[in-house]
Amino acid sequence: MTKDLGVWTADDCALVLIDYQNEMFEVIRSETDRDLVELNVRLLAKAAKAFDMPIVLSTVGVGYGFNGPTLPSILSELDGIEPIDRTSMNAFEDAAFRDAVKATGRKRLIVGGLHSEICLTFATVSALKDGYDVLYPTDAVGGRSQVAHRTAIERLAHAGAVPTTALAVVTELFRDWAGPLYEQALDTIYWYFREVPQHTDLVGVADAEKAAAAKRGGE
Repeated sequence: MTKDLGVWTADDCALVLIDYQNEMFEVIRSETDRDLVELNVRLLAKAAKAFDMPIVLSTVGVGYGFNGPTLPSILSELDGIEPIDRTSMNAFEDAAFRDAVKATGRKRLIVGGLHSEICLTFATVSALKDGYDVLYPTDAVGGRSQVAHRTAIERLAHAGAVPTTALAVVTELFRDWAGPLYEQALDTIYWYFREVPQHTDLVGVADAEKAAAAKRGGE
């Protein structure tokens, strides 16, 4: 579906974050653990702000007392963006959410949501039906089990959405070290290189990258 559109750019897409609430994080049991999912979502949020991309944020069940709000660490990256609270597990069945996505003016969506098999999947297949292209970062989402997460990724790929990873999204959006987004990209990526070794050694960061990131961060 997206083969004629090529790589994604910061000026043709919006970031959509769905249901990054503590109750959902608590039961992640798929390959990327809670801490790294949280960090990867923060990376996406930082990149979207740095690259001046529209962001739509949503929660489910806060008003009805089922769930708490968006995690403070994620909300802190979003400069006061107000979440759209819903009752439907499918965000695209909520009129305020659909209107907010439409108001971005973008037809290509980078979508993250918890859980992979529910809030991410339902919103994504609905967005595809409504004519949007969807990219989903598989390491910024998670499911209640590995099989639930993996089955969701397969379902979405079969439906025409494009799987990727969080850091790959950032590099795809700017792509050129001599391009206009270089400084913003470097700040964002080096922030990640400083943070990720504190959470896991399963994401590789070279010693030279660590040193450059520390220098960039004033350490």
